Amino acid sequence: MTFNYYAETDSLYIDLSERASATTVDVAPGVAVDFDENGLIVGIDIDHASKIVDLTRIEAQALPQGLVPAKPLA
Repeated sequence: MTFNYYAETDSLYIDLSERASATTVDVAPGVAVDFDENGLIVGIDIDHASKIVDLTRIEAQALPQGLVPAKPLA
């Protein structure tokens, strides 16, 4: 997972996968979710991020260790 902040547009993109986006769905004003060709979430785009989330801190808690990457649902 990668967090990418773009100051010039004040947008935050949370990249959840290396798979390519095939479809984007607006789920709330300024928030879009990208899906791959199998319908799995690959990323989240947040416009005006500095007004919505605290960009001064990123914290992870209880991350699982040794998991295999997600596979498409059959």
